Amino acid sequence: MPRLPLDAERTRSHSGSVLSIGDTAPDFEGTDQNGNRVTLDELLGKSAVVLYFYPKDFTPVCTAQACLFRDTSAELTGVGVQVVGVSGDDQGSHSRFAAAHRVPYPLLSDPEKKIQKAYEARQLLGLLAKRVTYVIGRDKKIKGVFHHELSAQKHIDAVRKMVASV
Repeated sequence: MPRLPLDAERTRSHSGSVLSIGDTAPDFEGTDQNGNRVTLDELLGKSAVVLYFYPKDFTPVCTAQACLFRDTSAELTGVGVQVVGVSGDDQGSHSRFAAAHRVPYPLLSDPEKKIQKAYEARQLLGLLAKRVTYVIGRDKKIKGVFHHELSAQKHIDAVRKMVASV
């Protein structure tokens, strides 16, 4: 398992703060598109985690983001990193979205926005999730934070650059 650098790149937009590099990742529990219970501790028992938040299934940028992570998930898994997506959509929506776009990684349903709140991943007025990606090391520390609302490609590029640098 590669060590992820503590001084990894962090980007922010004008829409507010997010958790910072070095912070302890908040615990979470969610249900994925297949009805499986997923916890942060279980994930970190196997690998580092790329946890990305997105506003809504089947929207153009969110679909692009899910597909870009889909296309790099084997590469990331190969270096000891698992991808997990989170939005407020329900399990049924995630199931349809994952099937339509062949998403091989967990998409967690967060209708009560508990995970989004814990990770400071809510937009103004708390209506939708911010488009923010966290890289969480097996030590439960946040190693990278990437926040680009309109560019899904920047999330993938930043994660790949970070993982390649170790």
